[in-house]
Amino acid sequence: MRVFVTGATGFIGSAIVQNLKESGHTVLGLARNDLAADALAKAGVEAHRGELSDPAGLATAAGACDGVIHTAFVHDFSQFVANIETDRRAVEAMVAALEGSGKPMVIASGTLMVSSDRPATEASRAPDPNGGRAASETRVLEARGVRGSVVRLPPPVHDHSRAGLLSMMVPAAKEKGVAAYIGDGANLWPSVHRFDAARVFCLALEKAEPGSALHAVAEEGIPMRDIAQAIGEGLGIPVRSIAIEDAAAYLGLMGGFFAQDNLTTSAITRQMLGWQPREIGLLEDLRQGVATWEPRY
Repeated sequence: MRVFVTGATGFIGSAIVQNLKESGHTVLGLARNDLAADALAKAGVEAHRGELSDPAGLATAAGACDGVIHTAFVHDFSQFVANIETDRRAVEAMVAALEGSGKPMVIASGTLMVSSDRPATEASRAPDPNGGRAASETRVLEARGVRGSVVRLPPPVHDHSRAGLLSMMVPAAKEKGVAAYIGDGANLWPSVHRFDAARVFCLALEKAEPGSALHAVAEEGIPMRDIAQAIGEGLGIPVRSIAIEDAAAYLGLMGGFFAQDNLTTSAITRQMLGWQPREIGLLEDLRQGVATWEPRY
């Protein structure tokens, strides 16, 4: 297949591109600037110059390919609502370009969206399926004439250099000299290594049933207290609890997220796709690499 990949030079997208190529597919990658286009060229990937804010251009690229994997998202949390709307318009345009073709489209979503269920399963749906980022998920799952599927990612998608939302904890821990968790730290977060997550996207592209919600979850629920402990061990600093009202001062605008509970299973995904995680777990990745992590999402 020739596959259009948004976020093709990103943390997860670059791993997806690598996996696609190893599986014999060709890739058209979205590049929003010369730096991204050069990175794609070095990876042997054709670039489509464009932006998430250009739905028409995305639709053209999607329609010219045999399938789409959409992982790009603007992670500027100060403009989160606007970025969700940009994503919704981008997804709408690409779905419309594929409707009636039977082609596959796989988009990234998040397990926190269905955290109201304990455990959250692939059958779980957001409390408001048409609000926030859930609107993009619903549009793909209900698309007609498209083999649409959604891959929900845990808050920490990790490797030795970073781990999603947890990457916010590391600069705070370094600055304050303590690795903190909120309350008793018993709230659970799932996790997955980025290479394992990439394989879920590629398998979904190849064989997921239309309307499938999938979970790229290797570890179903790690106590936040254990995560903070691993960060503390990796940085050589103490670990302690902080009160929920102090979370924003410690972690900034996203502080409250770190108190959420998100126990999540992936049994349906494993059965449907024949997927099994292969990579190192989150806690060991933290202990080994957190001292040199990049301070970004």
